[in-house]
Amino acid sequence: MSRKRVAVLISGRGSNMAALIEAAKDKNYPAEIVLVLANRPEAGGLATASAAGIATEVVDHTLYGKDRASFERALQAALVKHGIEIVCLAGFMRLLTANFVGQWPERLVNIHPALLPAFKGLDTHQRALEASAKVHGATVHFVVAEMDAGPIIAQGAVAVRPGETETSLAARVLAVEHHVYPLALKLVAEGRVRVIDGRCLIDGVPVPDAAELVPAK
Repeated sequence: MSRKRVAVLISGRGSNMAALIEAAKDKNYPAEIVLVLANRPEAGGLATASAAGIATEVVDHTLYGKDRASFERALQAALVKHGIEIVCLAGFMRLLTANFVGQWPERLVNIHPALLPAFKGLDTHQRALEASAKVHGATVHFVVAEMDAGPIIAQGAVAVRPGETETSLAARVLAVEHHVYPLALKLVAEGRVRVIDGRCLIDGVPVPDAAELVPAK
């Protein structure tokens, strides 16, 4: 089996990156994390990746000012140099343009701490609590030009507990993220995911809607 060459893009500590690295230690896992790329030189996840023997690079967005095209060309050059086949965003806090996204059709993956299409954008846990949501969770999806709107590959849910705080909910959702992201990458790397009419099918079966998920307690 040929393992897919994966880059993980981070901006901070990269806890989801670490979960992907851990999963890929299994030689039977269909993807290999070969590059961790950060847009911030101080990103804590760079040290984690280096300690795991993974190549790291920094493309500091601040050096490009408002020139997003040049920043993205530098990103693309690094990915091409390392022969990357799949790109995973893991807390990468830069919006990517349609031009960049278009170079990675169904090969650019992101994780979002909410059950999309609910709570796109930031502060998802706080907003879920303010909305009195009964169920919350995480979503792995293909990236498209519109933010948090790509076809959903996998989701995991938790039941929102009485008296839940933003901190406690975030911690429980993070545990879900660390489970569902490696699973989703595995499916993509194995070629089991197809997008038909804007919806992902896994082995020909549509990904279930969030309303059908059975949340963990």
